[in-house]
Amino acid sequence: METIVQKRVNIWDTYVTKKDGSIMHFDIVAPVDITSTETIYTYGKEYLQAKQQMGQPLSSEQCRLCHIEQLRPEWEEEIKAKGFFIIEMEGC
Repeated sequence: METIVQKRVNIWDTYVTKKDGSIMHFDIVAPVDITSTETIYTYGKEYLQAKQQMGQPLSSEQCRLCHIEQLRPEWEEEIKAKGFFIIEMEGC
């Protein structure tokens, strides 16, 4: 099986209004070959559910492709297991 160590990943900049009205800012990191925005939104919704924020809107208004960068070793295992990695920025 090919390793994703040398691969590049997309960084999806995401801002979601929490149930209490405050803002969560996090990045969704996923392999560049995942081109479906619906897949990315599904990853974000999975993360929101884990943070007790299920049901909050997550679409192109909240989540946009920001940039591409080299996969970091600390992201690799979780990306292999779940398909994505979350970088918590603010309010998470």
